[in-house]
Amino acid sequence: TWGLVMLGCLAFARGEGMERVARRLACRPPRAACRARLYSRNAPAISSTPRIDLAMQHTPDPSTLSAQFTCFNPEGCSRSYPLSQVVYRCDCEKKSLLDVTHDMDALRAANTPEEWRALFDRRAGSTMWPYGSGVWSKKEWILPHIADENIVSMFEGNSNLFWAERFGESLDLSDLWIKQCGQSHTASFKDLGMTVLVSQVNHMRKTGQAKIAAVGCASTGDTSAALAAYCAAADIPCIVILPRGKITTAQLLQPIANGAIVLNIDTDFDGCMKLIQEVVSEVPIYLANSLNSLRIEGQKTAAIEILQQFDWQVPDWCVVPSGNLGNIYAFWKGFNMAYELGLVDRVPRMVVAQAHNANPLYRAWKTGDLSNFHGIKAETTVASAIQIGDPVSINRAIHALHASNGVVEEANEDEIMDISARADMTGMFTCPHTGVGLAAVEKLRKQGTIARDDRVIVISTAHGLKFTSSKVAYHESTLKDVVSRYANQPINLPEKSSALIDALRSRIPM
Repeated sequence: TWGLVMLGCLAFARGEGMERVARRLACRPPRAACRARLYSRNAPAISSTPRIDLAMQHTPDPSTLSAQFTCFNPEGCSRSYPLSQVVYRCDCEKKSLLDVTHDMDALRAANTPEEWRALFDRRAGSTMWPYGSGVWSKKEWILPHIADENIVSMFEGNSNLFWAERFGESLDLSDLWIKQCGQSHTASFKDLGMTVLVSQVNHMRKTGQAKIAAVGCASTGDTSAALAAYCAAADIPCIVILPRGKITTAQLLQPIANGAIVLNIDTDFDGCMKLIQEVVSEVPIYLANSLNSLRIEGQKTAAIEILQQFDWQVPDWCVVPSGNLGNIYAFWKGFNMAYELGLVDRVPRMVVAQAHNANPLYRAWKTGDLSNFHGIKAETTVASAIQIGDPVSINRAIHALHASNGVVEEANEDEIMDISARADMTGMFTCPHTGVGLAAVEKLRKQGTIARDDRVIVISTAHGLKFTSSKVAYHESTLKDVVSRYANQPINLPEKSSALIDALRSRIPM
C-alpha cells in the first residue's frame, strides 16, 4: 500500500495529472493477485498485466508436477520419501544418500523444449516474485509444490559469465569463460542451494509438516554464511559449527553478523561434519550440508543458466573446484536435466579440480579406478573451502564423471596462488578455489586433453574479497610453499617528484 502511495506522490510531483496517476496505479495489481495469476491459468482478468501475461506463458499448473527424495544407490534401490520428511539417507542397507527426482514425463507433457527455453528466458532477471531469481526462474524443475509466500529468496543467481579473453590467450585458449557464482548475496555459490533448502524448511514449518526448531550446518565458511543469511531472512534459528582458525575472518564474520549461533570447534571440517550429524540425530535441527540433496537442486540451476547465457549452446568443458563434491554433481545434474528434456543435445565433459592438499578423488583417479577411493586427512590449503578429505558426495561425483566422460586434476599451493595472481593481472579478482580450477585448465590444455578452441567454463565459487588475507600474503611473499613469482608490492617513496618519476621509469617503458 505504501509503495502505491509513494508511486502516486512521485508521479504527482513530476507534474503528471491525477487521471494519469490513477491509471498507473490501476495497472499495478496487488502482490497477492499477481501470485494468484502465476498459479492459475483461469485467474480473473483483473490480475492481468501485459508483462505478467508474457512472462508466464506456458507456466504449468504445479499440481501436475511432482518431486520426491529417492535413494542414490547405483544398485537400484527403489525407496522414495516425500520432500516434507526429515530424512538425509535412505534406510536401505547401504544407507545411501538421497537425490531429488522429478516426474520427467510430467515435465515433458507440460511444455515442449522450445516452450521451456522461452519461459526460462522471459523470467530471468525480472522483478517478478519469485521468478526473477536465477534459481526460482526454474521453479518447476526445483520445488514445483512450494507456495510463493514460503519461498525465501534474495534474487540469487543470474551471475556474470565472464569471457576471460586476455587470460585465455595466455593459456592458449580462445574460448575461456568464468562463471562468477561469487557475485551473489553472501559472495559464494552456496546461496543457490540455500534458498531452496531454507524455503523448504520454511514451507514445512508454516504448514506444520515437520517439527524443526532450527537449521544447522558444519562449514568451511561459505555454507555457514549462506545459511545464516537465509535463516535470518526467514526468522528461523541458525546454528553453524566451524573448525576453529581454519576459515577467513570475512567468512567468520558473516554468520555472526546475521545472528547465527556460531560454535568454533578444535577440529577440521570432517570432524565438524561428524558432530553435526550426531546432533541432528538427537534434536529437531534440520541439516543444511550438501548431504541434504535439496541444496543440489538450487546449485544445478547455475548449469541451466550457463546454457541460457550461451543461447542454449552447450560448452565443451565445465571445470568445478571441488571439496565435498556436491557441486560437481549439481552442475552435471543441471546440464543433464536440460538434455533429458530436450532443451540441448548433449552435456559438457565435467572436470573435478582439487587442491593437492585435499585431493582424495584425484588420488583414486590416478590409480585408474575410482572405486579405489579412500578418504584422507586433508592438509592446510589456501583453498580453505575445499579443504575436505572425506567428502560425503563421493558417489555423486563418481556418477557425474562416468556419465560425462569427465576427468580429475589437481593443483598445489604454488600453482593455485601463481595462476590466481596471473588471472588478477588481466582484470579478474579470483578466490583461491577459482585458482584451483584455472590451474587444472592450464594443465589439461598442456596435456592436449582440452583443445585450443574448446569452449571451457570455470566455475568461480566465491568472491575474491572473502580471501584477501591469502592475496596479501602472496604479494608480501610470506605464504608457505609459494614462491610468489608475480608479487606486486607497493613502492614506498619520499615526497619528491623526481623519485616518483624514477620509480615509474623503472616499471613503464617511456
